[in-house]
Amino acid sequence: QVQLVESGGGLVQAGGSPRLSCVASGRTPSRYNMAWFRQAPGKERELVAAISWSDGSTDYVDSVKGRFTISIDNAKNTVYLQMTGLTPEDTAVYYCAAGSRFRTSDYWGQGTQVTVSS
Repeated sequence: QVQLVESGGGLVQAGGSPRLSCVASGRTPSRYNMAWFRQAPGKERELVAAISWSDGSTDYVDSVKGRFTISIDNAKNTVYLQMTGLTPEDTAVYYCAAGSRFRTSDYWGQGTQVTVSS
C-alpha cells in the first residue's frame, strides 16, 4: 500500500503559479511511477503529467505543455506539480497518483481543489 497526501491547492488568480505537493508513504513509494491527474466539473479525469521513477522521463497532456512541470524529490518521497500561466480552464480537482507502470495509477490521493479566477 502507498498513501498519498496532496497539498497546495486553493483559489488562484489567472496567470498564477502555484505548486502542488504530494507526499508518499508506505511500501517503497520511491519505486512507483508518479503522476498528476485532474478532474473538472462534468468532465472525465485526465492525466496531466507523469514522471518515471526509473529514469525521470516525463510526459504531459498537450494543454499544459510548457506551463506545468512535474518533478520528484526521492529523498522526501514527494512529487511536485509546478503550474504557471493558469487559466480558468485549469480549474479542477488535482489528484496525485502512484502506479506500477508509467502513466498509470494504482493508488490515489484524496485530491486538492485548484480554482482559477479570471
